[in-house]
Amino acid sequence: MKSQIALKLSALTPRIYPGARALLVAAAVASAAIVATPAPAYAQGTKIGFVSTERILRDSRPAKAAQAKIEAEFKKRDQELQNLANSLRSQAQKLDKDAPVLSESERVKRQRKLADLDSDLQRKRREFQEDFNRRRNEEFSAIVEKADAAIKKIAEQQNYDLIVQDAVTVSPRVDITDQVMKALGG
Repeated sequence: MKSQIALKLSALTPRIYPGARALLVAAAVASAAIVATPAPAYAQGTKIGFVSTERILRDSRPAKAAQAKIEAEFKKRDQELQNLANSLRSQAQKLDKDAPVLSESERVKRQRKLADLDSDLQRKRREFQEDFNRRRNEEFSAIVEKADAAIKKIAEQQNYDLIVQDAVTVSPRVDITDQVMKALGG
């Protein structure tokens, strides 16, 4: 086939220098190879699916159970922080009310005490948030692993060529999030 194409090219282009002729031959061979190959996968009906990880982590039964578990674990610490904040607020109000009759040294002493309490509260809030986020990430990473396994199983069983997670826009006909949530137990 290559020699036929080369012969046709040489008959059509007798005045082309040898380097250009070789390029034309290579282009003709490449064109013939492209035409001879089977149609690409997208023309043969590629099966594509979409899964919303956000929806799984928000609406699935395991995600709701994990959220409830985490909230129960951190409820006591959250209440302690609220009590500390209320105490700080009431002490600040008391200082504002008592300030006109307090001596300068007593007023400064109370202000320092309030500043120390406020710093302590802010530190405890940061620690609480860090611990809460770490624990939430632990629980949700386990859910994501289970979801990934469910997605792979669905892909194999239903012959998906590609499953995309978290796209900008998706047609509802390719959304298989409900199937994954069902596989996760709700």
